[in-house]
Amino acid sequence: MLDGVNTTANRTYVLIGGGTGIGYAVAEKLVGLGARVVLGGRTRTTLEQAASRLGGHTRWATVDTSEDESVQQFFRSVDTVDGIFTTAADYRTGSMRELTITDASTPFESKFWGQYRVIKAALDLLTADASIVLISGAASVRPPAPAPAYVAANAAIEGLARGLAVELAPIRVNAVAPGTIDGHLWLQRDESIRAAAFEQYSRDALLRRPGYEHEIADSVVYLLTSTYTTGSTLYPDGGYALR
Repeated sequence: MLDGVNTTANRTYVLIGGGTGIGYAVAEKLVGLGARVVLGGRTRTTLEQAASRLGGHTRWATVDTSEDESVQQFFRSVDTVDGIFTTAADYRTGSMRELTITDASTPFESKFWGQYRVIKAALDLLTADASIVLISGAASVRPPAPAPAYVAANAAIEGLARGLAVELAPIRVNAVAPGTIDGHLWLQRDESIRAAAFEQYSRDALLRRPGYEHEIADSVVYLLTSTYTTGSTLYPDGGYALR
């Protein structure tokens, strides 16, 4: 919003990973503001269902962010891009002793290079005042457990946001670094593991609870629409990074 004017109406936002979780919560908010949304992801049925719920301002296409050709093909169906947010990633975490080099590299291969690949493919479609939001995680500044490659990948994503903010200006590039979020991702995990993680996070965070997807979506929409914020990382983590 700018001086009470809705600056998102009729603009096009690409949300890869937008069929579920935080990405879907962002899509809901943007559609509510009158934006056009293009959803991307690997699973056709998930995207179809999400687009059906979101309504007529939404379209979708499958994409695998680990493959150059898949990402390039996705953007061939997009005419112009006013904003990008990519949550799609698949990786392993663990200690240096525990993980093989191949497994330890997955946060970089999927989360870092996946986002990098998406932005590179979209460069020629970005409008002059476009906004890009990368997603890292609060582990970048406060490692929750031995997981050095995962921590490093998140820190690298925040560095990428700063580097791209310089290279692509006046296009705005920022990062959002959530803490533990009670939502789609954790619902895929065993209940006992989820409960233990939420209990620990509640002890560690100043606000004494995990976050919710709609709260992270608020931060993402702010970064997508703020016309004077670039090169910044926002930590919607309930104060986790301060303890």
